[in-house]
Amino acid sequence: MTVAAQKRMTLQEYLKYDDGTDTRYELVDGVLVQMGAESTINTLIAVFLIDIFRSIGIPLVQIGIKQKIQVKSRYASARDPDFILHTEESFAAIEGLSEACLKLNDSNPMLVAEVVSPGPESSENYQRDYEQKPIEYADRGIPEYWIIDPDRSLIRVGTLVDDVYQFTEFSGEQLLISPSFISLDLNAAQVLNAGL
Repeated sequence: MTVAAQKRMTLQEYLKYDDGTDTRYELVDGVLVQMGAESTINTLIAVFLIDIFRSIGIPLVQIGIKQKIQVKSRYASARDPDFILHTEESFAAIEGLSEACLKLNDSNPMLVAEVVSPGPESSENYQRDYEQKPIEYADRGIPEYWIIDPDRSLIRVGTLVDDVYQFTEFSGEQLLISPSFISLDLNAAQVLNAGL
């Protein structure tokens, strides 16, 4: 991770920040931190998830990308998940805002998914998605958290139980089981390959 700016920012300044590039940032302890570039498969998986959830009747307004979630953490002030499934209440909290960010006191989405970028377990992106974000999203009370890891060919579906995610791993032809979306008819390989 490279620090994009040294000046400490508030959440409001972060939400309005635009450096004129397509660079993604997260706010870490008041400092902008540049996120790595997304690989092609990562973006294809996010688009594939949109198609899948639309096919089971989820309204487009409940699907979020490029929307932020404020968290309480020593690592970050706000996260930028790859994919969000909103409740009606969480979408209503950001509807019409010029900077879409669910604040701490806003309703939670029903599901957040992160597509892990390649790298060893010691990498910052692995630590963020596997170690930090499960704690942050659980602390918010988000019912379901998916870690989609094309590099390791697995998907971890986390269900919030007693304020901690209990994860089940899926790979290959295993049918994904989502407690929130029992009508999904989808295996891990389909997601990991973005339906290709």
